[in-house]
Amino acid sequence: MTLRISLRNNEQVIVNGAVLRSQGRTDLIVENNAMILRGRDVMKPEDADTPAKQLYFATMMAYIDQDELVEHRKAVLARLEQLLGALENPEAKSVCIRFAQHVGSGQFYAALVDCRWLIGYEAEALDRLAGPFSGQGGDGGVSADTPDV
Repeated sequence: MTLRISLRNNEQVIVNGAVLRSQGRTDLIVENNAMILRGRDVMKPEDADTPAKQLYFATMMAYIDQDELVEHRKAVLARLEQLLGALENPEAKSVCIRFAQHVGSGQFYAALVDCRWLIGYEAEALDRLAGPFSGQGGDGGVSADTPDV
């Protein structure tokens, strides 16, 4: 399977744990299986400030740091358990199940895709919850139609 990656000037990519940076616009052709993560998909530890982002970060580490895979998988499972405990929405729970299947079969990049969906869902849920408290709600209190998280 051939994969073509186009990088902008100074863009980073992680290939099998090694951080590479392009000099000028660069096209890479990957002709075999490799663990690849583009710089824009890399999350810094300080940016993992919500349960879904913490799950993403733990999964990213399992993907790019195979030397510590056992520890990273433990972190992934702990974060997944935390997130599942907070979710009520059936679609979000379904994404978590698919995520767990990807992690279980070692498909960490596919699991990261699921995490990006969960991060978007989480952001929307937090926005809905913050609405009444951020001065947008009419009475400034809790709304009777509290959204599913």
